[in-house]
Amino acid sequence: MKAPNSKLRGGAALMLALWALFLLSAMVISWALDINSRLVVSGNASRVLDAEAMASSGADVALHPLIKPDSANLHGQMGKHEGYDVKMIGECGRLNLNFLAQGEDPAKLEILRHYLSLKGVELNNIDAMVDSLLDWVSPGQGIHHLNACPETDDYRPPHAALTSVDDVKKVCGWDEFTSKPGWDEDFTVTGNCGCIDLGWASRDVLRALGLGDDKVDQFLQLRRGADGLDGTADDLQVSAAASGVALNAAACGQLPVEIQAALGLNLQPQNQPPMLAQGLLGFNLPVFRVVSVGKSGDVSRTVQMVVSRVGGPGGRPLIVSWKEL
Repeated sequence: MKAPNSKLRGGAALMLALWALFLLSAMVISWALDINSRLVVSGNASRVLDAEAMASSGADVALHPLIKPDSANLHGQMGKHEGYDVKMIGECGRLNLNFLAQGEDPAKLEILRHYLSLKGVELNNIDAMVDSLLDWVSPGQGIHHLNACPETDDYRPPHAALTSVDDVKKVCGWDEFTSKPGWDEDFTVTGNCGCIDLGWASRDVLRALGLGDDKVDQFLQLRRGADGLDGTADDLQVSAAASGVALNAAACGQLPVEIQAALGLNLQPQNQPPMLAQGLLGFNLPVFRVVSVGKSGDVSRTVQMVVSRVGGPGGRPLIVSWKEL
């Protein structure tokens, strides 16, 4: 009778030992997984910091006054897993909504109206959108344009300039237009853009100036060169000596003769189109949108800034805006 009891006790002891071993193994595995998770989080955080540093490095390179949109230095590699890629795009090729609304100049407002029409906005809606925008930016309180939305307790225009392109979403009548993908690609509110840069303007912006489609397409082909891209080495080159114009990259209303000829603009000052005579057009203005993408392993971070090559202290570039995307 004792032998069976002895075997039962031995079996129970074995089960307890196995159970203890199981618990110990589970604790060790849990501890190992926790350490591994911490290492993964720490490694990912490190890569995020490295990617942010790379993006900032690329942006810093773009600030150098000798760097151009086609410079090889805008693409850098640090070791096998880290690097940056930077794009520089002329900011003033976009329509500056503050500039177009300023002073309610019919010539400038016509550019905005024509652009909205090209985008498929109906005439009645264009009138409401433009007048509501004028109400929004007009400095005088109580001013109400004919087709603008009335002020209510829920809608009160600030009567101040737009501080960002996204502010347009708040303007009455613009909700449908701003809900479309890419609606903001041709707009800016940068104060340094006092005219439209023909060196970077998109096809729709050029068409909004009242130029014929054939002339616009011919000009874009000439401007972009053989590769069909802006900001590359084969882009159209102009010289002040060849144009006979004191070409100042920071000035508006001064276009090289090559550009005027390509667009079919009359070279005689007394016969210049109103847009050119009023200083609404420029070429290769020194204001750029810089988008720098930094990478570390499979992690990427992007910073965007708008930079003016003139106006900074001591002749240094002036950072107009900076944000992380």
